[in-house]
Amino acid sequence: MVQEKKLVDEVSGWLRIYDDGSVDRTWTGPPEVSFMIKPVAPHEEFIDGVATRDVTISTTTNDNFIHRARLYLPEKTAKDNEKLPILLHFQGGGFCISEPDWFMYYEVYTRFVKSTRSICVSPFLRRAPEHRLPIAIEDGFATLRWLQSVAKGDAHDPWLEKHGDFDKVFLIGDSSGGNLVHEVSARASSAELRPVRLAGAIPIHPGYARSERSQSENEMPQSPFLTLDMLDKFLSLSLPIGSNKDHPITCPMGEVAPPLSSFKLPPFLLCIAEKDLLRDTQMEYYEAMKKANNEVDLFVNKEMTHSFYLNKIAVERDPTVSAEMKALIDRVKDFIEKH
Repeated sequence: MVQEKKLVDEVSGWLRIYDDGSVDRTWTGPPEVSFMIKPVAPHEEFIDGVATRDVTISTTTNDNFIHRARLYLPEKTAKDNEKLPILLHFQGGGFCISEPDWFMYYEVYTRFVKSTRSICVSPFLRRAPEHRLPIAIEDGFATLRWLQSVAKGDAHDPWLEKHGDFDKVFLIGDSSGGNLVHEVSARASSAELRPVRLAGAIPIHPGYARSERSQSENEMPQSPFLTLDMLDKFLSLSLPIGSNKDHPITCPMGEVAPPLSSFKLPPFLLCIAEKDLLRDTQMEYYEAMKKANNEVDLFVNKEMTHSFYLNKIAVERDPTVSAEMKALIDRVKDFIEKH
C-alpha cells in the first residue's frame, strides 16, 4: 500500500511542500490568470520584433547542475548601434517560484529589449526550498562569468558575439531578483571581469525587509504579487536555515551586513512603487547607499504596487498602469543610455 504524502506547508496558489521533501509549484489560484505562468517556447525567428532562444551555460562550478539561460534579441533597426547593451536579468518570485520563460516575463522582457534596444540574458536560477540561498546568487554570478567567457572567446554564443556590447553590461532584477542585483554587484566588485564592464545595476522593487514589520508593510495594500504571507513564507523557505529577515541578503543595509562602502559598486538605478509593501525598507536601502557615497538614482512609480508591470491584464486594461509601465521602461532606457 502506497502511503499518501502529507502537506506540511504552502504558499497559497503558488507552492506546496510535502513531508517527503517534494515541492509542487502547480498553480492553484484563479484559473483565468494561469496563462501568465505558462512557459513560452523559444523562437529564433523574430515575432513582433523579438527572437528568443535558450542556451546552456558552461561554468567552472563543481556541481552537476546544468546552467541555462533565456536570451531575448530585438530585431535590428537602421537606428541601432552595431552592438547592443546586455541586460543580465534575474527574475523574482521570492527565490522560490517563477522561471524566465514564464509568459509574464516573456511579455515584459520582449517589451524591454525592444524599447531599450538591448539584449537580455535571463538565467534559470535554482530555487528554494530545494536550493536555499546563496545558491541563486552563485547562479547569477556564474552567468556573469559566462558572459566574460564569451567576451574573451573561451565560450561561444552567436547572438552575443555578433550583437552584444560587453562594455555595457547591466544587471537588472525585480522583487527577489533585485536582491540578486545587489549581491552579484557586490561579488563583482572584487572580481576581475575584463573585457566585460559592469556599467550599471537596476534593482526593481527589491525584496528588502527586516524582522520587524515596517510602516509600509502594515499600511500599504497587499497585491496578487506580494502579500505578507508570501513575504514571510518565501523568505523563511529561502534564507539559510537559522536566519531571519535581518540577513544581509534581505537587509543589505542592516547591522549584520557588510558596510555598503566596502564595495566598489557600479551606478545604481533603484526603482520602487509608491504603494509597495516593501517601500520603507527599499527607501532605507536607498538612503544607506547614498550615505555610503555610492552612485544611486531613484525612480518611483506613483500609486503602483509591487511588481505591477507583470500583471498583463492590468497593463492592457488600465491606462494608468500602462502609462506607469511605460514610464518605468523609459527611465531604465535613459539610465542605460547614460552609462
